[in-house]
Amino acid sequence: MEKFDVAIIGSGPGGYVAAIRCAQLGMKTALIEKYPTLGGTCLNVGCIPSKAMLDSSEHYFNAVHTFEEHGIEIKAPKVNLKQMVERKRGVVKMTCDGINFLMKKNKITVFQGHDRLQTGQFTRH
Repeated sequence: MEKFDVAIIGSGPGGYVAAIRCAQLGMKTALIEKYPTLGGTCLNVGCIPSKAMLDSSEHYFNAVHTFEEHGIEIKAPKVNLKQMVERKRGVVKMTCDGINFLMKKNKITVFQGHDRLQTGQFTRH
């Protein structure tokens, strides 16, 4: 069984930052995540996807309401929801890929699954 100096449960903003810092301090670090992608709720289904959709919505609003005052004429802009969602997925993927890169760069071992602590030792189930 592989041994670690520290095991961090959850790869959200607190978890992955803590893992990086521990690794930078020379600790053999494990990061445990139950979902297939790193980043936690904020990155995968919360803050980041919401902000990506809001950004696209703001661009649409500006095209409809403010471009004309800047001398930009657009005839009947319309929302392509499929493309907006695809862009959001791309933003999330790029950020997840960035976290994966940081885990590899800092030699952090990532485990996917549910884990537990027993008698002060990390055991994978």
